[in-house]
Amino acid sequence: MKHTHDPMRSSFAKIWINFYQFSLLISLISLTLSACGSSPSSTSTNSTYSNQQPQEKTLKLLYWQAPTILNPHLSAGFKDSEASRITLEPLASFNHQLELIPFLAAEIPSLENGGVAKDGKSVTWKLKKDVKWSDGTPFTADDVIFTYEFIANPKVGTTTSGTYEIIKDIEKIDNHTIKINFKAVTPAWYSVFVGTEGMILPRHIFQAYNGENSRQAPANLKPVGTGPYRVVEFKPGDVVVYEANPNFREAKLLGFQRLELKGGGDATSAARAVLQTQDADYAYNLQVESNILKSLEAAGKGKIVSNFGALMERMMLNQTDPNKTTPDGERSSLKFPHPFFSDPKVRQAFSLAINRDMIANQLYGILGKPTSNFVVNPPQVISGNTTYEFNLEKAAKLLDEAGLKDTNNNGIRDKNGIEMNLVFQTSVNPLRQKTQQVIKQSLEQLGMKVELKSIDPSVYFSGDPANPDTTERFTADLQLFSTGNTNPDPTAYLKTYTCDQIPQKANNWTGDNFSRYCNPEYDKLWTQATTEIDPKKRQEILIKMNDMLINNTIVIPLVHRADVQGVNQQLTGVDLTPWDLTVWNIKDWKKSSNSP
Repeated sequence: MKHTHDPMRSSFAKIWINFYQFSLLISLISLTLSACGSSPSSTSTNSTYSNQQPQEKTLKLLYWQAPTILNPHLSAGFKDSEASRITLEPLASFNHQLELIPFLAAEIPSLENGGVAKDGKSVTWKLKKDVKWSDGTPFTADDVIFTYEFIANPKVGTTTSGTYEIIKDIEKIDNHTIKINFKAVTPAWYSVFVGTEGMILPRHIFQAYNGENSRQAPANLKPVGTGPYRVVEFKPGDVVVYEANPNFREAKLLGFQRLELKGGGDATSAARAVLQTQDADYAYNLQVESNILKSLEAAGKGKIVSNFGALMERMMLNQTDPNKTTPDGERSSLKFPHPFFSDPKVRQAFSLAINRDMIANQLYGILGKPTSNFVVNPPQVISGNTTYEFNLEKAAKLLDEAGLKDTNNNGIRDKNGIEMNLVFQTSVNPLRQKTQQVIKQSLEQLGMKVELKSIDPSVYFSGDPANPDTTERFTADLQLFSTGNTNPDPTAYLKTYTCDQIPQKANNWTGDNFSRYCNPEYDKLWTQATTEIDPKKRQEILIKMNDMLINNTIVIPLVHRADVQGVNQQLTGVDLTPWDLTVWNIKDWKKSSNSP
């Protein structure tokens, strides 16, 4: 199995040093990164066929977490963004070497070329002029400006709105130049329109759906994009079929005529389909026990490509009571604090009850590391102030001190007549189900009753405001999943715990603060982080925010996990980066016609 963790740490370290040496730099990374015009060749697979005509007619992608919508700004799930990224593009993206690579941008802004303002309050992007949408309409500055208006419109309720709150307005300089003005000095100018959350939408397609009707837009299911492939068929929760986009600027270099992205099944079956039976060419997000992946890879028909990025598996404690309902039918309402988790001693006890070492070593193997931090990448903003411990004796003592005792001798702790009957939810996934079991065993030893709930990922990560089983609705006591910062700057990721990001009925369940934690002191720190131009002070603020979440046990980190994909031996060009979706450079993917 291929590991990219140590080289990446070295790369981050070098760039961070350069950052400190450059006195005018106002971001976490170098503002003078490479502006090369296409993605570099993959560090994971060979790119022998990069300049040849298509070697294969069809590329078969297997996503056991099936996509349900193809508008990444209306979904909280990576699975939907993955399927969207094949068609939609950002202005630029970071590769694994921390170079900014232009997609729709003609060049990368910098202090030298005048794109990045010296006062840190604006950035100017020049756009490529030879770009067309897949329906033949020219791509212009109007599309970028409209995408911002769509994302920022509260009536639309996008899942990416928090990232774009730093923008004051966007000026159209000409048809292929925009100037983004920020509300204040903004070190992380590259956090908008870049990478995972930066995909641009076509104005002419979505302008009639820029409001409460946004989810009725036909293009949510059949997008029009500027990317290498266009959607010809989509059955939500099942399959997406793409064909080569004849209007793509590098159409002659594409490796496939057709892409089939199949959803459903489970992670183990997906791994087997690529590594053993060759029923698929690529399998996404193989959250499978390490020893199983090793045995499947031994067949020699496929390989595991892994990348330690910023993904962190965590357990969340609901700060509201999912068992109480407001008169208008809202569960997990801010009006009703959780009967147990409002007490910091109880939250601390839950952290002490988790055997992170067992979960990481026995389940994840070399593909996961136990962690006590919310931010796990890049290395320079990883806190050295936090620790974790597995100690059931200490946990029991804290629960006793919190007044949670078994007063009726039925084996379950209770307080004020409420017994510790907990619902613990996550997505259907073999690793997560086994992680749930490990945690449940410890909690039950402490005198709790734990009901495990597994939800189909196509529902759990759908962002559907009408469905009570999504991560946003969180109508359970505990929930488990992975996410992380999608940009080298973790500010937007840390924003997910600010008060205004709490999903609730009043905002149609939008926002990423699933635990519904609200602390004005934390919000104040986040505001400071967005405007602090001194790199050392900014680093300290970001680490302090991480520590506040951990020391108050608002989130319980478990494992810093690798992003793991299965790749056919003949498939080349796959190049994982922590800062974009796995298909970010799918225009470079090729497949040899020679079978093993």
